[in-house]
Amino acid sequence: MTTLKTRPPTGRIPWPLILVEGPEKAGKSWLLAELSASDKVGQTYWLDLGEGAADEYGAIPGARYLVLEHDGTWRSILGQVEAVRAEAERVAKLGEPPVVLGIDSSTAEWDLHKDWAQGKAKDRLKRNGKGVAADVEVTVSMDLWNEATARHRRLMTILMTFPGIVVVTARGKDVAAMDGNGKPIANTKEYKVEGQKNLAFDCSVWIRVSREHPPLVVGARSVHAGVRPGVDRPRPMPGLTLERVIFDILKCEPATAHVRDLVNPQGEEGPEPQQLGKRQMEELMALLEKAELNSKELALPYINEAIKPESVEKTAQLSVDQAEQVLVKLRKYVAQLEPATDKASAVTE
Repeated sequence: MTTLKTRPPTGRIPWPLILVEGPEKAGKSWLLAELSASDKVGQTYWLDLGEGAADEYGAIPGARYLVLEHDGTWRSILGQVEAVRAEAERVAKLGEPPVVLGIDSSTAEWDLHKDWAQGKAKDRLKRNGKGVAADVEVTVSMDLWNEATARHRRLMTILMTFPGIVVVTARGKDVAAMDGNGKPIANTKEYKVEGQKNLAFDCSVWIRVSREHPPLVVGARSVHAGVRPGVDRPRPMPGLTLERVIFDILKCEPATAHVRDLVNPQGEEGPEPQQLGKRQMEELMALLEKAELNSKELALPYINEAIKPESVEKTAQLSVDQAEQVLVKLRKYVAQLEPATDKASAVTE
């Protein structure tokens, strides 16, 4: 039987993963560069993917960030992110101002995976003798989409458990609304963030910028932000900066902030625990008898005490490892009883 495992919530504020999205030339990259100038953050690392703003925005007064170099391949890109995560962990342990990682943009990151899936689908057709022109899009099978999503998920897991501040940008715009069959609805538009469909869900803060109105806090996973899901509309905040969002609105304190306790569900349960064999069972029964624990009422409490916090309802449910824990305890106990028995026999003789 599985033991109930619980803990009280800590109430601590985790490091933020911030999505800044909006149309072209709305100031997404500017907000990232501006954050790097804050004296409340440490080194900022800028991962430029398909935007090209990193070098020019270094001229913003006070901006102090380093541009991550990569060759455009997924291995190179992911390697740089992993290297920044390791540096952020080192800095956090020293208690220094937090590392900031900016990814500009996550739209280009997802486009990379879509292109990869297209390429794989075309390769399959070529192997089957069906030539496809380079500029023609083909149908991508579900298994390839799953692989593309898994590549993206690996990145997001790093970002969601990053020991510092992460800012990702994305393009957003009004697009034609679609019905349930994927057909456009006449004269109807809807706003869409361009990226992997779960991007906004994975981020803890969602900010929308525009050339026409002040930044909007669309949503925030926060006790302190004051944005109630399903109740409050996106809140315009003139003059909003990411420094204000992180330290004043979210009330993130670097001294107490922590990495999100993220446990991904596992599709595979792993091997079942090996149950004890005949030889172990025979030794267990013999030792229980010597210890005068040969009834269920006496034996089970002793066994469950030896294997806690786990427990069983009968000895046959013991795994090999659990049985060994009980046997170790029983052997010691019986060994303590035997000298006393021998001594009593000697006195009688």
